[in-house]
Amino acid sequence: MRRYSKLYLQFLKQYIKILIEYRADFIFGLVGFILVQFSGVVFIQLIFRSIPALSGWTFHEVLFIYGFAQIPRGIDHVFTDNLWLLSGRILLEGGFDKYLLRPINPLFHLLSERFQPDGFGEIIIGSILVGYSGVYLGMEITPWKGILFLTAVLFASIIYTAIKLAVSSVSFWIKFAQSYLYMTYQMSTFTKYPMTIYPNAIRGLLTFVIPFAFTGYYPGAYFLGKATFAQGIAMTVLVSIISILVAYQIWLKGLTKYESSGS
Repeated sequence: MRRYSKLYLQFLKQYIKILIEYRADFIFGLVGFILVQFSGVVFIQLIFRSIPALSGWTFHEVLFIYGFAQIPRGIDHVFTDNLWLLSGRILLEGGFDKYLLRPINPLFHLLSERFQPDGFGEIIIGSILVGYSGVYLGMEITPWKGILFLTAVLFASIIYTAIKLAVSSVSFWIKFAQSYLYMTYQMSTFTKYPMTIYPNAIRGLLTFVIPFAFTGYYPGAYFLGKATFAQGIAMTVLVSIISILVAYQIWLKGLTKYESSGS
């Protein structure tokens, strides 16, 4: 573990050097990403200008769930963005060979090679929305609630990573899975809003098949007092553990099917 921690720091230092060299790209990218996330808030506000409540949810309650969902999404974006490249050009161009030749875990190498600071835009907007809506709603802030909040965010981030890893690993069989990953990832947008507004089929899909519901709605609803501890926290932890174990098995199976470019 110590060895991999040191290796990750070395990869991170190298990537930061690149960011420093191209500071303008980093700054404009981050600002652009924040503006994109802010547009979602404007959309919610436009909805509530026409209706007082959304299936029993007030504007600030929806805002809290929206903000909460952004935080784990942003964390995953920062640390696992290279999975997008795995589902796209890495396998097609034969670039995966280097991960197998070096004496470190290939998944660790793949993830640590790329650090995507654009994800901080999601984390910043999400944190602001959670703080603002939480204060407006008069939510109780205690050390125990803080621990539960961090726990929920951590394991919700793992769910994002697990889904991305599982879908991107399909590229070992079909070579290019980026379109499938994009389609799957877009489903997370649904869980930025209360699941009660959707038909049962969508709720079932996002709860039991592609469990994005546990990255935003269920933990967010728990802190709002609209879901139980079992639904909001315990299930988020359990689903994340099961999801990452299943995703890693798909990854390992995919490695056995890998064929280098031109073979």
